[in-house]
Amino acid sequence: MNLLRKKSVEQSMRDTEQPEHRLRKDLSGLDLTVFGIGVIIGTGIFVLTGVAANQTAGPAVALSFVVAGIACALAALCYAEFASTVPVAGSAYTYSYAALGELIAWIIGWDLILEFVLAAAVVAVGWSQYFAVLLETLGVTLPPAITGGEGGAFNLPAALIVLILTAVLVAGIKISSRLNAVVVTIKVAVVLFVIVAGLFFVKRDNYTPFVPPAEPASGGSGADATLLEAVFGQAPANFGISGIFAAGALVFFAFIGFDIVATAAEETRVPHRDVPRGILGSLAICTTLYVAVSLVVVGMQNYAELDTEAPLAAAFQAVGQPFIANLITVGALAGLTTVVMILMLGQSRVAFAMSRDGLLPRWLGRVHPRFGTPHRITIIVGVVVAVLAGFIPLEELAELVNIGTLFAFVLVAAAVILLRRTRPDLPRGFRVPWGPVIPTLAIVACAVLMLFLTVETWLRFFAWMAVGIVVYFLYGRRRSRLAHDGQEPPPMPGQPDLDTGFGSSSPPPR
Repeated sequence: MNLLRKKSVEQSMRDTEQPEHRLRKDLSGLDLTVFGIGVIIGTGIFVLTGVAANQTAGPAVALSFVVAGIACALAALCYAEFASTVPVAGSAYTYSYAALGELIAWIIGWDLILEFVLAAAVVAVGWSQYFAVLLETLGVTLPPAITGGEGGAFNLPAALIVLILTAVLVAGIKISSRLNAVVVTIKVAVVLFVIVAGLFFVKRDNYTPFVPPAEPASGGSGADATLLEAVFGQAPANFGISGIFAAGALVFFAFIGFDIVATAAEETRVPHRDVPRGILGSLAICTTLYVAVSLVVVGMQNYAELDTEAPLAAAFQAVGQPFIANLITVGALAGLTTVVMILMLGQSRVAFAMSRDGLLPRWLGRVHPRFGTPHRITIIVGVVVAVLAGFIPLEELAELVNIGTLFAFVLVAAAVILLRRTRPDLPRGFRVPWGPVIPTLAIVACAVLMLFLTVETWLRFFAWMAVGIVVYFLYGRRRSRLAHDGQEPPPMPGQPDLDTGFGSSSPPPR
C-alpha cells in the first residue's frame, strides 16, 4: 500500500459537506484574532519575561521577543497560505496530507496530539497554582492534598477547570468564542494597565547596560545537554549578542498556539480572508504586548534581581504596589483559562479531521446534531487532559510541547513549497510573499531553535513518534479511507457504528 498517498484538496473540501461531519461556520476574522490572542498570551508574558532577562539576555530581552516574533511570523505566513487554500479542520495534519502524503500526515497528527494535549495539561497545572495564590489573598488556603502540592494525591482545581472548559467546547464554537472574548478582554486590559502603571516606576539606570557583556553559559551533560552542545561541544553564551538569540529560543515558546487559529478554518464564514487575518493579526498584537511588557519590567527592576517565577507581580511588590501585584495574578488566571480551552479546541479539531479520514475510528468524529461540535472527541480530549493535569507531574515533559510545535512548523513550511510546485492551479486567497524564500527561512529558523532543546527531549520525542508509527501500521494504514478509494472501510468486529457508537456485531439497545 502506498504510504505517501495524498488526499487531494478537492476531496478534503468535499468531506466537509458530509452531514454527520459538518461543522457550523460561526466564526469571523475578529473571532479568530481573539482566539489567537487568547492562546498566545499566557505563561509567556507572566513568567518567561523574567527568566529570559535574568538568566540570558538582560534588558535586551525585548530584542529576544522581536527575534522570536520574526521566526513565528515566517511560520505564520505559511499557515496563512495553507488555511486560505485548504480551509479544513486539522491544520498542519490536513496540509501535510495534501502535500506530503498519508504517513507524514499521520506523523504530524500524532505530533499535534503531543503538543496540544500535553500543553493543555501543563497550563492547567499552572492555572491551579495561580488559583491557589488568588484564594490565599482572600484568606482561603486549599490543602496540598488536592492542589498537587508536596504529598498531594490529586490536583483537583486543575482537573475541574479542564472539565468545565470541556463542557463549554461541547456546547458550541460560538459560545466558546464568546467566553474567550470576555476573558481575553480582561487579561489584555490587565496587561495594558501593567504597562501604563509600570511606566511610572521605570528607572533609566536599569537599562544600562542594555546588552550585558557575554559570559559562558553553564551547560548540561549527557541527556541534559542541548543538542547544540552535544553536536558542537560548546554551550551558547549568556548575555551579549548570542544571549539575545539564546533568549529568543526560550521566549519563542511564549508564541506557540497561533497555529490553533488554522484548526478553526472549517468553522469560519470567509476562511480565505479571515484565517490569515486572524493568524497574522493575533501574532502582531501579542508581539507588541510582549515587547512593551519586557521593556517595562526590566525598567522597573534590575534584570539581575528579577524574579523568575512571577516577575511582573514581584516587580510591583518591590516598588510597594501589592494591589497591582494581585491584579496581575487575576490577569494571569484569566490568561491561562483561555489557553487551556483553545489548546483543547485545537486538539479536538485535529483528532476530528483524522477520524473523518479513517486514521482514527470514524465514530469519534461524529458531530452533535444540536451543538454542531465533535462532542465525542472533545469529551475524550477533556477527560485525558483532566487526568494528566490531576495526577501526573508534567514539569519535565513540558519541553516536549516545544519540539512538537517546531516540528509542525517545519513540515508546514515544507508543504507550502511542495504544493506550490505540484498544484500551482489551486486558488489561494493568501500567498506567502517571495515564493520559496520565506518558507525556507521558516524551516531554517525553526531548525535552529530546535538545536537549543535537550538531548533528553529529542529522545522522548523520537520515542513518541515511534509509538505513533506502530499505531499507524496496526490501524490507520488499513482503515484509511484512501486505502478504500475514498469509500467507507468495512467495519471491524466489535467496532462502534458511526451513528450509534455501539458495536456492529450486535444491534443498539432500545
